[in-house]
Amino acid sequence: MSTATPDLQTAATIIATAKSMVATAIQALIAAGGPDKNQTLAYDIAHVAAAVETASSLLDYGAKGTIEGNITCAFTADMVHDFVSRLIGRENIWGVDVSKLSSANDFVQTYRAPSFLASLATEQAPRHLADDFEMVQDTFRSFANKVVAPRAEHVHRFNEDVPEEVIAGLAEIGAFGLSVPVEYEGFSEGGEGEYMASVIATEELSRASLGIGGSLITRPEILTRALVKGGTEAQKHEWLPKLASAEVMAAVAVTEPDYGSDVAGLKTTAVEAPGPNGEAGWLINGVKTWCTFGARANVLMLLARTDPDRSKTHRGLSLFIVPKPLGDAHGFMFTQDGGGKMEGRPIDTIGYRGMHSYEIAIENWWVPEANLIGERDGLGKGFYLQMAGFENGRLQTAARAVGVMQAAYEAAADYAQNRTVFGQPISNYELTQVKLGRMAVIVQASRQFSYAVARLMGKGEGAMEASMVKAYVCKAAEWVTREALQIHGGYGYAEEYSVSRLYVDARVLSIFEGADETLCLKVIAKNLCDSANK
Repeated sequence: MSTATPDLQTAATIIATAKSMVATAIQALIAAGGPDKNQTLAYDIAHVAAAVETASSLLDYGAKGTIEGNITCAFTADMVHDFVSRLIGRENIWGVDVSKLSSANDFVQTYRAPSFLASLATEQAPRHLADDFEMVQDTFRSFANKVVAPRAEHVHRFNEDVPEEVIAGLAEIGAFGLSVPVEYEGFSEGGEGEYMASVIATEELSRASLGIGGSLITRPEILTRALVKGGTEAQKHEWLPKLASAEVMAAVAVTEPDYGSDVAGLKTTAVEAPGPNGEAGWLINGVKTWCTFGARANVLMLLARTDPDRSKTHRGLSLFIVPKPLGDAHGFMFTQDGGGKMEGRPIDTIGYRGMHSYEIAIENWWVPEANLIGERDGLGKGFYLQMAGFENGRLQTAARAVGVMQAAYEAAADYAQNRTVFGQPISNYELTQVKLGRMAVIVQASRQFSYAVARLMGKGEGAMEASMVKAYVCKAAEWVTREALQIHGGYGYAEEYSVSRLYVDARVLSIFEGADETLCLKVIAKNLCDSANK
């Protein structure tokens, strides 16, 4: 086994060098015309920058003990290896010299050594949570183990709904009120506590199931944040207590068949029209897709064009709360007395089951004036309110990815100890140990970066870091779950082992809440370029 000890001083120096190289590469990207004209370069820079930021966020954690320090050094070495692999052969377009990292060679050899990584395979690394957050973790882990996990496989295999006992149980322990301010019967007092609690709860629920656990609590949160940002006091008092108690469950209806990340071109319209009794309101027409949880939800948070002048792009959109009956998971159709119609068609997916996504066709569906978020003051502000709703979405997606990775790592470690091949448990083989060691490092690094971003967001900062943590962690989850499945061998490909579910669930993480390519090009690389130009 390795006898290496942490060398955080060298790790910090290497991270600083990597940051300076990224800064140089950004200048080269700007000089070459920016992210849109150099997409491959921009994409690689964004991912390297995210990995470097992950490593940087680990330095404080690494100073808390030997295990923590070893994880920090191992991750830093892994980051350098990834950086160099992207850079080799493209030094000219990056505008940097790979030899700048040559001083890291000895460090990388030490902390990427198979014996060193193998020594980390079964280490139980502390999370260093404050007592209040330990209680949050214990509460949600207990619920996840007792209520969510026993139902996860059945829902996945038979493509069923989220069980009502899961929804009721989460409501009872306050899961849906984590982002609802206390004055509206929620549990949020703002600041770091709100974001940290959400990250910890999401990870623990996702560890049991992405589809019926970790993703469930993000639905009301999106509408909650939009209401807090731009709702009237009457709307906040009407809807926030209902969201906190799960009396109302929400789904998000933003994406359209031809418009995903580029919402400026949305076609769904809302036109002023009187209701059945002559009251003021709006008629909605259009088609929304990838509307997750759309059948079970009581309301849709729907983005529609209220200004027919399409040249106004984002400024012509408004956000509505659209009530609807509860529908069947396998398709639904509702009508209104005034002739309105709403029809939902399920979109079958390879994973992420239980929540169910829908394409929803809406025809002359009427909503009252009071359901326009912000009412008259909210006209044309829908895009910005929607973005406020998604403010925490990228961080929460990273937390979901950490939970899935943790479950995959635990499943692989357990299987490796109990599976005998060629006369001994596969956990005795170096290759298995190295895989498990790298998994443990990546999971803990991802977790600690998520915590760091939560603290930043609690201060009103961290938007850029939230994009970075999603970009890094969601791609990492694909590798961790793949290798966990591989350790299971043929049984990993069998549905009777949960690792097959974790593998297909992980694949969606770099697609939703901002597809990885769009996130890297339009958010991370663009913001890095904009910051460099200031």
